[in-house]
Amino acid sequence: MKIRSKLIVSVLVIACIVGSVIYAYSPQTTPPPSLIESLKTGASGAVFQASFNDLTGKNQALAQWQGKVMIVNFWATWCPPCLAEIPGFIRLQNQYGTQGVQFIGIAIDRQNKVKTYAAEAGMNYPVLLGDLEGIDLARRTGNAQGGLPYTVIIDRSGNIVATHLGKLSHEKLEGMIKPLL
Repeated sequence: MKIRSKLIVSVLVIACIVGSVIYAYSPQTTPPPSLIESLKTGASGAVFQASFNDLTGKNQALAQWQGKVMIVNFWATWCPPCLAEIPGFIRLQNQYGTQGVQFIGIAIDRQNKVKTYAAEAGMNYPVLLGDLEGIDLARRTGNAQGGLPYTVIIDRSGNIVATHLGKLSHEKLEGMIKPLL
């Protein structure tokens, strides 16, 4: 009887762990329209009021990119899905940057790790260091779970038009960007 009870408990614990991992790595798509409407008014203002240090230590205000199609991506070097989507972001920045698209990476990580990774990956867009303020901004733009990667898409008028929690494929993001050009 004791062995059977231990087996049942073990199976339940494993099921909880597997469920948590599946949930953590499942992409969460754009919030419902009512949330997007509230984000447009409040959170986009928070984005344009925010500023973070870049990899050289210089403070960069996100407002400097207002008027462009902004893709603000919250990420970390210890996050495999984050690293998996960055090559697609680099390609899209190359492809659409001259048409007014601006990717901005806000790393929730240590400067030395971010600097090394950004150089190795050839990141061709601004990489900023978010720390606790970055986590707060992600939450204020709709990331209640605090998960990474998290991407916010802002149109030329400064409205948040979409958010995405989880890995965002090159193809899906390109489909979201094209109508905003």
